[in-house]
Amino acid sequence: MKLTQFLLKNSSIPKQALVDRFSKFSPSPLSMKQFIDFGSANACEKTSFVFLRQELPVRLANIMKEIDFLPDKLLSTPSLQLLQSWYATSLMELVGFLEKDPDNKTILKKFTETLVNVRNRHNNVVPTMAQGVVEYKEAFGSDPVTNQNVQYFLDRFYMSRISTRMLMNQHSLIFDGSANPAHPKHIGTIDPDCDVTEVVKDAFDSSKMLCEQYYLTSPEIDITQVNAKGPDQPLRIVYVPSHLYHMLFELFKNAMRATVETHEMALHLPPVKVRVSLGSEDLTIKVNTDRGGGVPLRKIERLFSYMYSTAPSPVDIDNSRNAPLAGFGYGLPISRLYAKYFQGDLQLYSMEGYGTSAVIYLKALSSDSVERLPVYNQSAIRHYQTSNEADDWCMPSKDPKKLGKYERRSQ
Repeated sequence: MKLTQFLLKNSSIPKQALVDRFSKFSPSPLSMKQFIDFGSANACEKTSFVFLRQELPVRLANIMKEIDFLPDKLLSTPSLQLLQSWYATSLMELVGFLEKDPDNKTILKKFTETLVNVRNRHNNVVPTMAQGVVEYKEAFGSDPVTNQNVQYFLDRFYMSRISTRMLMNQHSLIFDGSANPAHPKHIGTIDPDCDVTEVVKDAFDSSKMLCEQYYLTSPEIDITQVNAKGPDQPLRIVYVPSHLYHMLFELFKNAMRATVETHEMALHLPPVKVRVSLGSEDLTIKVNTDRGGGVPLRKIERLFSYMYSTAPSPVDIDNSRNAPLAGFGYGLPISRLYAKYFQGDLQLYSMEGYGTSAVIYLKALSSDSVERLPVYNQSAIRHYQTSNEADDWCMPSKDPKKLGKYERRSQ
């Protein structure tokens, strides 16, 4: 039985049954081109409504099933209990539109209002999940994120959130009846002619202002642009400027901090070098801190681990409006998810004692920029059920006693 038929016949079924049923359907990823088509001059609110009233519950239910695989003690924290209630409430509100007439303008308006309410309800999902991990650590003295399954879940959970907010933002911005005067050419959150260099400069200026507030100084920027179509051609792609800004702002913050702290006694700070290159397939942005000190190899992947941060832990999540996620250690891992969302990536390369390079890869063509979405299926279940077994490679020991035993054995 198709999803719509099932729900129309079972409109009063319990929440868990709804989650179980919706999670049997895989999300339908959209390309950037499809997002543009949905919001073009021929945009049809009815078409968007019919798609979203099924797609959003599917995406919510898929990730809600995976929440159940978290450790029981983590699920029992107040923050996780609150978060689960948000998701359950939002799912029920959205499912309520499956029986509604898509030709009724009042229903369409109510749906848009509901999307805004759901989006606002989920505004603090990221810091609330992070706070739940903090509560777990304080209560049980261990960090659940060291568990590979939890790291795996958080990547999927936050990617799911990025995707649902994208859908809700697109619909509400396009069909709420009020165009964005600041960005009249944007289609929802998407700029069909995004000037990448301008976003780079905006993110750098914001980071520079923050750096000067803390250190009373900041490095300058050195930008190089390369376009395979010609030296005079602009670097423009179809993209979500706010996503790109988020990634760049995080990288610039890290680059400036490393530069200033490494050269705190210098009269002149070395610049942060940025190279932007547009080819036939990729738009690549490389951020270099050639003299920022770098990090050792063993810490590179740890930088993408949730909760890994050198900043002080936040006192409460309400402060997140002033310093977004400061101290939670979510900057880089969330930034990488933004890059991967439309089939790109974010990678770090470092030379300890010298500097670090961060590279953002984005798709140059809107038809190649397709959502990367988590799917609740047998493969995901097997991942959660796999226990962390002993490493099958020998590990070096720094214990001199163990080293002595080895030397005696080898003699």
